[in-house]
Amino acid sequence: MPALLWFRRDLRLRDLPPLLRAAADSDDVLACFVLDPRLEASSGDRRMQFLCDSLRHLRDDLDGRLLVTRGRPEERIPAIAKEIEAPSVHISEDFAPYGRRRDDRVRSALGDVPLVATGSPYLVSPGRVTKDNGEPYKVFTPFFGRWREMGWRSAAKSGPKAAQWVDPKQLGKRAMQVEIPDPGVELDLSAGEAAAKRQWKKFVDTALEDYGDDRNRPDHDGTSRMSAHLKFGTIHPRTMAADLDQRRAGPRAYLRELAFRDFYASVLHDWPDSSWCNWNRDFDAIEIDTGKKAEQRFEAWKAGKTGFPIVDAGMRQLRDSGFMHNRVRMIAASFLVKDLHLPWQWGARWFLDQLVDGDMASNQHGWQWAAGCGTDAAPYFRVFNPTTQAEKFDPAGDYVRRWVDELTDVDDVRLTKGARPSEYPEPIVDHGAERSEALRRYQDMN
Repeated sequence: MPALLWFRRDLRLRDLPPLLRAAADSDDVLACFVLDPRLEASSGDRRMQFLCDSLRHLRDDLDGRLLVTRGRPEERIPAIAKEIEAPSVHISEDFAPYGRRRDDRVRSALGDVPLVATGSPYLVSPGRVTKDNGEPYKVFTPFFGRWREMGWRSAAKSGPKAAQWVDPKQLGKRAMQVEIPDPGVELDLSAGEAAAKRQWKKFVDTALEDYGDDRNRPDHDGTSRMSAHLKFGTIHPRTMAADLDQRRAGPRAYLRELAFRDFYASVLHDWPDSSWCNWNRDFDAIEIDTGKKAEQRFEAWKAGKTGFPIVDAGMRQLRDSGFMHNRVRMIAASFLVKDLHLPWQWGARWFLDQLVDGDMASNQHGWQWAAGCGTDAAPYFRVFNPTTQAEKFDPAGDYVRRWVDELTDVDDVRLTKGARPSEYPEPIVDHGAERSEALRRYQDMN
């Protein structure tokens, strides 16, 4: 009667609390992953590729003893649990709106078999960091202070040998085992637990010390590229936090980013409608552009053909690699909502389709920060100027030259001196005029 360990956003074996709980419940453990058709349909090809690559590495780490099946979890998990007469099913808790609904359905379908949630993908799980009166925080800074006071548990001492693993081949056709898909997308980031550890070690050894400054420079290799690994749980943030010496500026800055990840997860947990609706519902009244011209401008933005080099560099990096530097994400997002006056949801949906690290909480609330309609958002009257942003964060133009082919050999990549290559598009809007228009719409909303 093996316990069932259901992997989701925790595709690793080390520092995995539900693995220890499953091993404590039974001498044997069956590891499984359910390919949910609803999530497959909503995931971009790159994210699916990273997921499937991570599953292959997890299967290899288990010497092939990973059951991968396809179907609705509320049907497949109870069926597997019944087949093996599992005394319990073990998971890391999911706090996103879809995950919570899915787990409620599975829990109900399991009947007397308990669905045991142990741990989560976060340093401090959503719902734990609250004000003294129990209310959730709406502003990051006080959340961050309370978050640091609470602290987090030490790493769970789990690993491949923490359990006696059941070979799903013993179940034969009853297991409904399927092959792990291969979308055939080339990624610039290796997946899996071992790759996550290598990537983190490389960052700690070479870039962590200067992270406080370099994290805003898209022309530097100063970010960790750990966001996709965190998204799929090939590493837990506890493992990373253990290497962050808070006496030093770089590690302090990085821990703050991990706190932002927890903050946005908490916001989505407490306000689940904010996944696609304005957290600040006053912004439901703001004027947005629609129609054929708006759609044409959106297509130009997606293609990296706005005529604003730093925006286009970011959008082409996204299109070609499935990643975009965070500073440039803010610039591109501000341009969409405040220069083009388009709904933030359009941009958020495109990012989720393209990004390897696309995460509902971080993506949606990062977009609402840029749009001014989220918790702790940038004031709506803060409109990023693409030219001055490029001057500050890509001063030599190296980032733009890397991603915008038409500007590779141009000395003045910001095109402030009038020398614009004929093959590079003219600006699709006048930034100064659209900034004024954005402020007018904000004032009219009030």
